[in-house]
Amino acid sequence: EPSPDFVSAWEGDSISITCPMKNSESEQGTYLRTSVQKTNVVYLSRQNTSFVLPALANRIYFANEGKKLRVTFKNVLENDSNIYLCTNIIKESHYVMLDGKRTMVVVRAKENGVVEQSPLSLSVQQGESISIKCSLKSPHEEEGIFLLKTHMKPERVLYVSRQNASTISTTFENRLEYSKQEKTLVIILHNLQKNDSDVYLCVGVLQNTIALALNGSGTMVLVKDVEQTGCSRSSWTFCGLTIAAVMLFSALICSVLHRVNIKKYFQKRKPNAVYEDMSYSSRRSTLVRANTYSSN
Repeated sequence: EPSPDFVSAWEGDSISITCPMKNSESEQGTYLRTSVQKTNVVYLSRQNTSFVLPALANRIYFANEGKKLRVTFKNVLENDSNIYLCTNIIKESHYVMLDGKRTMVVVRAKENGVVEQSPLSLSVQQGESISIKCSLKSPHEEEGIFLLKTHMKPERVLYVSRQNASTISTTFENRLEYSKQEKTLVIILHNLQKNDSDVYLCVGVLQNTIALALNGSGTMVLVKDVEQTGCSRSSWTFCGLTIAAVMLFSALICSVLHRVNIKKYFQKRKPNAVYEDMSYSSRRSTLVRANTYSSN
């Protein structure tokens, strides 16, 4: 399979780059070259003669696998960070170099590098925005600055050249804005989603240097779900039905309890017995008459 457009690794890892080969009569050989400063890393001819850059000879292994040249870097170093270019040599009326697949390799060291990047980490909710600042601390002039996603789904998010020309990935189209002043680039990413969670790395392309300039740590971004404080618009109907059901159930329970209490009240209640002391009232209503039969 062809190598990806972008490869991210830590120092000490191994990586592979695959260059397609035509295997035609007109093809004379295949180069793997660096693109930042044109340097031949590996060359394999149609007759299987080869060349390896002496500085990398003890860490590079390559093989002709049919219609592709596979180059493996062992124990990669931060200085291996570069843009690697596959080039085919074709002989027609004259020799022609046809540039093909480009692979950007970023090797991160545990120690800080030439680029200062902040903040180290960010935790936001979906829909929010973040700001990442990249500053090149090098005496060399820069050709441009990349912002890369390096972990979950590696890709080139942004490239800004020294002339302030930019290329933005389709993933962040209409969601990214930036400002650049000298060697400092400030990037704002808007309307973040959960799949935007990743490690974002600033990488500088410097003039008159072979390797890319970077900071090993990057910025770790975590995008969380929005905390729900009530019914959202999408679930308003469901929430309304749920609330109505709860209210009806509560009303039914209250009605049943009320009827049970009333029934128990009448069952336990005894008829009131009214006792009236008739002695006093009867005495008051009785006429007291003098004894007409008493003797004088």
